[in-house]
Amino acid sequence: MKKKILHISLIVLLLSACQPNSPLEELPKEQKRVILKIRNPKIEIASPFEEMVQAYEEEHPHVEIKVHTVGGALDDFSDLKAQMASGEGPDIFTNPGYESARLWKNYLEDLSDQPWVSKAYEDSLAPITIDGSVYGMPMNLEGYGFIYNKDLFTEAGIESLPSTLSELKAAAEKLQKAGITPFATGYYEKWKLGDHLINIAFARQEDPAAFIQGLNNGTNSIENNPKFKNLIELLDVTVKYGGKDPLSTDYTMEIHKFTSGKAAMILQGNWIQPMIDQRAPHMNIGIIPVMINNHQGENTLIVNTPSYWVVNKQTTPEKKKEAKRFLNWMVHSKQGQRYMTEELRFIPAFKHLDAEESGPLAQTIMQYYKHDRTVSSNWINFPTGIREEFGHATQQYIKNELNRQQLLHAYQESWEQAQRQ
Repeated sequence: MKKKILHISLIVLLLSACQPNSPLEELPKEQKRVILKIRNPKIEIASPFEEMVQAYEEEHPHVEIKVHTVGGALDDFSDLKAQMASGEGPDIFTNPGYESARLWKNYLEDLSDQPWVSKAYEDSLAPITIDGSVYGMPMNLEGYGFIYNKDLFTEAGIESLPSTLSELKAAAEKLQKAGITPFATGYYEKWKLGDHLINIAFARQEDPAAFIQGLNNGTNSIENNPKFKNLIELLDVTVKYGGKDPLSTDYTMEIHKFTSGKAAMILQGNWIQPMIDQRAPHMNIGIIPVMINNHQGENTLIVNTPSYWVVNKQTTPEKKKEAKRFLNWMVHSKQGQRYMTEELRFIPAFKHLDAEESGPLAQTIMQYYKHDRTVSSNWINFPTGIREEFGHATQQYIKNELNRQQLLHAYQESWEQAQRQ
């Protein structure tokens, strides 16, 4: 009888050894206490992100996670550079990929062997892949355009969504006649003008990468480019049909104007879904592409992977192990998945997750993404500091300190100066 029991036990052990490893590692019963520091760059998700961290801590009582949230303006990573130099850097932070990933490579742990890698959309990994190795986990997919209040559109008698600049003007006229401010314009923020607005002209180029390369080698010019001239026409429309004092309206005020029903449209992305949910949970919203001329063929949304969770290569082996476990928990556990979609309202960059619980903006953006009706953001390929310069020049134009041609010249001159640095 003892031999039979021993024989069965050996079979069980052999079968167990043949089972594939779970993406979520089982924890030993006794664990050494570990404190992780995470740098979160999104103020929009500050509260739900901390709630998610608390949920993780409850499941992993040996781990304490301290979250430092930054953001809300152009982030030059100056605080992070100082922390890293002093050896006090976070264990998990973010990196936008591309050239920034190469610049920070000495601080980035190779994550190529992590279970989530095979689940990610392949194109989402390209910006963070160097020489075949993956150095970051995509935070999410993000898309932006004109988010609009469907009920206010109906109230103004707008029966079909605008798909050209002329149709956008006509919709703005109808809204204004109905006593509704067409656009919430938070142009106090240089990052909005220097990132999201200016990128539209780059994204609408026939080949954005080739256009940027042409700017770098002097064969292309912003001053004479029709897409940038179109962009200024769009800017004029938003200012004309926007609220008073656009240069005094910051990010928070802009969101408030939209969520309170005082403005019908806002140039933003799905990252503001948590703020909309908090302020106006039953708001009936949609998102449409940004149109800068009367060519309907450009009816595409701007979608990209904005940032990547990375693990500090310089931290201790114990902290690196726990940091990787936390990232896998977000992607593979039911609790982590719920927070990503239902609370953070992320559009998952992973094939095994869907955007059904991420809100109406996410659902529409994923429809565009899956039907290949998207163009990418390009600011990550801009020279260092150029976005701040773009934003400043655009604010001067709004204040009537520059005319159209002078603004285009300022854009071009800023690029050339950045190239010489």
